[in-house]
Amino acid sequence: MKIAYSLKQKMKIATFLFAIMACTILIRFLEDKSVKSMNESFVSMYNDRLIPATDLFYISERIFAKKYMLDSFLYSGNPDKKDVKLLKSQFEKFNSTIDSLMKKYEKTFLVKQEKLQLAELKVRLVKSIATEQNVISLSETHSIEDGRKLFETVGRETSRQTLQKVTELMRIQTQVGQELIQSSESMVSRSKLYSTLQIALAVLIGILVVGIISASNVVQVKNDKFNLN
Repeated sequence: MKIAYSLKQKMKIATFLFAIMACTILIRFLEDKSVKSMNESFVSMYNDRLIPATDLFYISERIFAKKYMLDSFLYSGNPDKKDVKLLKSQFEKFNSTIDSLMKKYEKTFLVKQEKLQLAELKVRLVKSIATEQNVISLSETHSIEDGRKLFETVGRETSRQTLQKVTELMRIQTQVGQELIQSSESMVSRSKLYSTLQIALAVLIGILVVGIISASNVVQVKNDKFNLN
């Protein structure tokens, strides 16, 4: 009877210890998953938000630079062929840089709203480049006044709309970045919770071990007294 009771108690303890071990392993798995998610979030913050935001700034900088150069070209007097050739060369460099930055931006992770705005930006850029070329061509083949007229009626607005699309993409970048930060904060909180649970389980195991040792000592003392009697 005593042997059966002892075995039953040992089975309960073994089952309890196994449950604690399983919980510890599960918590460890969840903690590793949380750390991995945090790492992915930080990598995404850098690769898909910080760097693309910088690229968007460079794109807007070059769009504005082209607008400024074209404005200076049209209103700084009567440009000669050398000025036109230099302007074309500079615009080709700017357009090449913008194209490279756009291709780089397209390779990053984009949310649905970004994809829509990016598609519109590409259309705006094509229109903007075509307008700039027409303004320069009119100024070269006809008169500077014709170039100014086209620039004032179409060019300025096209450039403004293109910059507006870049600004909208920057706004989305900021919004998604804030969401990533909030997600990271949530993962940090979960990681702290997992650590607390692990400590609690370690303390529980310690208490259980001490209890088992104490119970064993009591049983041993009782057996010794029984044997003496």
